[in-house]
Amino acid sequence: MKTMTKLWATAAICGAVLSSTAFADPHPDAELIIEGELHIATRAEPPEHLGGVFPEIYSGWLFRTDETRALQMDDFDNPGLLFAERGEDRWELAEGTANQSCADCHGDVESMAGVRAVMPKVNENGELWSLQNYINNCRTERMGADAWGWNSEPMKDVTSLISLQSRGMPVAVKIDGEAAEFWEKGREMYYTRFGQLELSCANCHEDNWGRMIRADHLSQGMSNGFPTYRLKNATIVPLHQRFRGCIRDTRGESFAEGAQEFRELELYVSSRGLGLPIEGISVRQ
Repeated sequence: MKTMTKLWATAAICGAVLSSTAFADPHPDAELIIEGELHIATRAEPPEHLGGVFPEIYSGWLFRTDETRALQMDDFDNPGLLFAERGEDRWELAEGTANQSCADCHGDVESMAGVRAVMPKVNENGELWSLQNYINNCRTERMGADAWGWNSEPMKDVTSLISLQSRGMPVAVKIDGEAAEFWEKGREMYYTRFGQLELSCANCHEDNWGRMIRADHLSQGMSNGFPTYRLKNATIVPLHQRFRGCIRDTRGESFAEGAQEFRELELYVSSRGLGLPIEGISVRQ
């Protein structure tokens, strides 16, 4: 009897959520042009592995308000660029027992062009690492410095700066070879239902994209815009933090940022956006 009561309660909650939705398609013809010069595609053919789930894949930028879209088109107005500017100072800052900076090994930050586009990727030891893992490995193993927290201000600054170097470059994550096993696990997680609401990533971003749910316009859940400056949070939001937020919204227990499960999910979600370019630092509501 208790089980049936719980099932009915869950169904009622889900029904209430979905009944409040309305269709609201992505903007039909908006174009993302940064500073009037850099054209970033916001629509692309879906990758083959999606098997016809979408007729076309769309950047989350197309699902935002006119005002939010405009912020991303102007580097002066984009609040996320402030984090990248701070990242430039951190790039040059010598730290740790080795008294080394990022620049001492990598030179100008422009050398990071293309790095964000291939993340996450399998390292030389066969482990799947996100960009944050590579940064912390440099800090602890080469600089002799303390690791940064996944959502710390220094990490946000430097990941924003590095991501900006790949702006306009196509998503290029590898999902075959050594990465295949991780990709399969990420795909399984994407379709796994979580929490009291028993919702999966796919329930929102595959089954109900384009709908208004409460005050939010559901996108296809593409990750090419991360790290993103979220107006709601007034800060840079890394992808794993957004994963935690989504699971929290299902009233479920989440994994920690940087967890193996989230790195695998990051790989799969990134692969859904193959064909779209990196947006550097996007702006979302």
